[in-house]
Amino acid sequence: MLKLQNVSRLYTEGTVVQALYPTNLTIEQGEFVAIKGPSGCGKSTLLYLLGLLDAPDTGEYCFENERVDQLSRIARAHLRNRSIGFVFQSFNLLSRTSAFDNVLLPLQYGQTPEAATKVRTALEKVGLWDRRQNWSNQLSGGQQQRVAIARALVNDPKLILADEPTGNLDSKTGLDVMKLFQSIHAEGRTIVMVTHNDELINYASRVITMKDGLIIDDTRMKGRN
Repeated sequence: MLKLQNVSRLYTEGTVVQALYPTNLTIEQGEFVAIKGPSGCGKSTLLYLLGLLDAPDTGEYCFENERVDQLSRIARAHLRNRSIGFVFQSFNLLSRTSAFDNVLLPLQYGQTPEAATKVRTALEKVGLWDRRQNWSNQLSGGQQQRVAIARALVNDPKLILADEPTGNLDSKTGLDVMKLFQSIHAEGRTIVMVTHNDELINYASRVITMKDGLIIDDTRMKGRN
């Protein structure tokens, strides 16, 4: 589904930082991949490149056999909206906006038919249809993250990218969120998750370890699909 060949990223604003050294990586449809490593190791840079939020300085990136690293910003945005859902540590919800309208947001860009039905389906999947009219700042952290997951799912993407999805949650709420990710993965979606939490890698079928801008280990977990 995803293939990187010699992809690298160098940041030159202020101090020059080689965030990602030339990297080769293939991720198959239906995998649940956890990327772990210390702060500053390049895992978020890798995730943002996979999600077309950033573009590599060198190398090639193919998404479903289509080369996408040379796409324009507008073309990348259209592909993101159509095929990729994002879940962030800080939720990234509009605060004085209802849960319904936060989930609706990705559909407004594409003028999707039956948008209201899609929003309802997504909110019901995360168990929050009854809170649809609540502003996001009226919801608990766990509820906000579930709204964010519903927003990620509303376009029925093939790929979900999660950056520290339980980082702002207590352990019990984080466990509930990970169970939700399990059910999403069981539907056949591909998930790539960045985490500092070694407990969360138990949910993944594959664990990639990074250090100093390099992948230093790539292990498929036996017995996990």
